[in-house]
Amino acid sequence: MADPIELYYWPTPNGWKVSIFLEETATPYTLKPVNIGKGEQFEPDFLKISPNNRMPAIIDPDGPDGKPVSVFESGAILQYLGRKTGQFYPTDERARVEVEQWLFWQMGGLGPMAGQAHHFRNYAPEKIEYGINRYTDEVHRLYGVLDTRLKDRDYVAGDYSIADMAIWPWVLPEGQGQDIEEFPNLKAWLKRVGDRPAVQRGRALGKDLRKRLDDGSKESEDAKKVLFGQRARK
Repeated sequence: MADPIELYYWPTPNGWKVSIFLEETATPYTLKPVNIGKGEQFEPDFLKISPNNRMPAIIDPDGPDGKPVSVFESGAILQYLGRKTGQFYPTDERARVEVEQWLFWQMGGLGPMAGQAHHFRNYAPEKIEYGINRYTDEVHRLYGVLDTRLKDRDYVAGDYSIADMAIWPWVLPEGQGQDIEEFPNLKAWLKRVGDRPAVQRGRALGKDLRKRLDDGSKESEDAKKVLFGQRARK
């Protein structure tokens, strides 16, 4: 057997994308926690793998040429693993386009906008009404796009795929100020995907590692200083 994939991970929506895929495909992997609240993503060894100082990242000891390869950015990781395993990422070009456009919809839209909504609603030291409304409304729009897409299909790109794995972790209605009852198709899909045993295992990976950022503890305040307001490092 090939050596297991090394998964550099912390239990967040972007991390869950990759852990879900690995669980869905029963791909052997070794967990390498990256404690983003303590700044481990800025360590030089991790920078060699992920130059953007973000997890998740992977190292595949058995890369395309038989040599190790590292991949950062969750969407790129899903594409790489999809090609490697031949699962959840179609080879037919028309079907692949369907998957890719929704994968990038998540990467460029839902993820960043939902992240900002979550930040301004829950973590910003000042409650800035404009910021809260701006991002909450945009997430509402994006939920509507997804609800319409799911009106006549079970999964966003036809068959269950890496697009669903990328989007599902970012649909967090309570933290993003949304009422899921407004989006019945999205609600049904959220449960449909969430009922998959592999999704549940991937979502639960490392759940004991993550600490709340809003409990007022010194640990949470220190973590927020690490996570928010970073500038370029040279």
